[in-house]
Amino acid sequence: MVPQGHRGWVAAARTRSCASGAVPGGASDESKGSRSALSRDEDFEEWVASALPRLLRFAHVLTGNRAAAEDLVQTALGRSWRAWRRIDDPQAFVRKVMVNTYASWYRRRASKEAIVANPAEKLIIEDEARRIDDRDAIWRALLTLPPRQRTVIVLRYYEELSELEIAAVMGTSAGTVKSQAARALRRLAAVLTAADPAMHATNGAADD
Repeated sequence: MVPQGHRGWVAAARTRSCASGAVPGGASDESKGSRSALSRDEDFEEWVASALPRLLRFAHVLTGNRAAAEDLVQTALGRSWRAWRRIDDPQAFVRKVMVNTYASWYRRRASKEAIVANPAEKLIIEDEARRIDDRDAIWRALLTLPPRQRTVIVLRYYEELSELEIAAVMGTSAGTVKSQAARALRRLAAVLTAADPAMHATNGAADD
């Protein structure tokens, strides 16, 4: 069930955090920060209210599925609320949790399922992505990328992070990020070219 409004997402985050067995606000936490439990909750709720739309869009582009995106955001917010007093950069922290959780989900799924030749065939393309043909083509092409390549592209061109920042989020080197991006862009170019029959028809007519 999708939480209603940002307060619903905050409540869901607290529920997930408590369900994990962690109890925020212990003695060790109190010694590390001056914010009370009340101010922590207020800070967290205020941040969620402003960041939620962007987090959902990021998760949707990353996963390609609305339900998975909502679950990913709830998971990330639950972990963030638990560690809120120790977080200096909430956006960076939540983004990293989302990327790592998404990678973990994919690894678990891949261990249970045979990898298909075209994973995009198993994914639902949302109505919003169909409204513009070019956007739809890019969306479909993005969903054909392996998870790490898709993550690099989303972080680079959607979140507008540098190669060094992406490397920090993904726990890898800038060189690896650069090579993953290059492979992803080549793949996207090939898929987009193959998916544009009108362009091929025009070129064929010109050759005749």
